[in-house]
Amino acid sequence: MSSLTAVYPGTFDPITNGHVDIIGRARRHFPHVVVALSQNPSKAPLFSKEERLAMAKEAVSGLPGVEVDAFEGLLVDYLARRGAAVLVKGLRAIGDFDYELQMAQMNHRMSGVETFFMVANPLYSFLSSSIVKEVARFGRDVEGLVPPEVARRLKERFRAE
Repeated sequence: MSSLTAVYPGTFDPITNGHVDIIGRARRHFPHVVVALSQNPSKAPLFSKEERLAMAKEAVSGLPGVEVDAFEGLLVDYLARRGAAVLVKGLRAIGDFDYELQMAQMNHRMSGVETFFMVANPLYSFLSSSIVKEVARFGRDVEGLVPPEVARRLKERFRAE
């Protein structure tokens, strides 16, 4: 891998159409994009790592040059193992920028990695995995917010509760 490989990290619990939009747009700038699912010990995801990997793989299956992987530990260590020097981060609002700027500066300080910020498509700027889960939890339709496979899995998960 090289600096032409970009890594788009996240919990993706679940992956949304906003994520897929960023991935597709990033792919226009980088020949290889790795969607890297993080294992954040401070979060209790709704879906297992295996379920999140399956949903992400399904969501990006039509995008050439996109790979889905998972990692644990520090993101900069994962990038070093992959030989990547670019991170992709989506920004929805000023709050995202405040947090992501600090992370970008720390990642750069630790490893020299560059962060490629992409502004969210206005169609998805309100969208987050947390909002999608909340809407689905109360039985409302999430069509158009997430890929069809994700909508199906959300419906199944909350029907079981």
